[in-house]
Amino acid sequence: MEEIIKQFPKLTENQIHQFEKLQDLYQDWNTKINVISRKDIDELYTRHVLHSLGIAKVISLKPHSKIMDVGTGGGFPGIPLAIVFPEVDFYLIDVIGKKIKVVNEVATALGLKNVKAEQMRAENVKQDFDFIVSRAVTNMPDFVSWIKGKIKKTNTNDLPNGILYLKGGDLTEELKSFPKATEYNLSDFFKEEFFETKKVVHLPL
Repeated sequence: MEEIIKQFPKLTENQIHQFEKLQDLYQDWNTKINVISRKDIDELYTRHVLHSLGIAKVISLKPHSKIMDVGTGGGFPGIPLAIVFPEVDFYLIDVIGKKIKVVNEVATALGLKNVKAEQMRAENVKQDFDFIVSRAVTNMPDFVSWIKGKIKKTNTNDLPNGILYLKGGDLTEELKSFPKATEYNLSDFFKEEFFETKKVVHLPL
């Protein structure tokens, strides 16, 4: 929590309170529906919350932007981003219904009015978005094929519309067919060892 407050000094008291509630909410839900591994639940703020917020270090989303989180699992990166950007609309999807149940319960408990979560495949979504975010659900070529045609044509943010992807390791091979992709090293923002090889990849589409 201290690191989140340090990294995002403009958070309101309500936002800080929402972040503080995450540990208890996920611990409670994890006993009923396993959405986070046992070892990760103890490192929730570093490995899930702060990791998700890597996207918020790369871009400050403008109000009324529309974001889809594909393969959100327990709500990452969508829920932490929805706390930081309360005027941005988030649509969180996953193919596993019980994970979406947890996401909806967490969003309700936090009072997040800007989150909608549904059990859905990305290919079946019939809307378009400013950005599509995800945490390493598959390789980039497959991911791009899932979300083709779902990016808005008009840009309103500081980065061109497209994909914002959280991924780790050497991505040279995976990104070689995407020359427009930009890699942002999370180690430039966060000092914890966990972030040494972690990146945000921005791919304009």
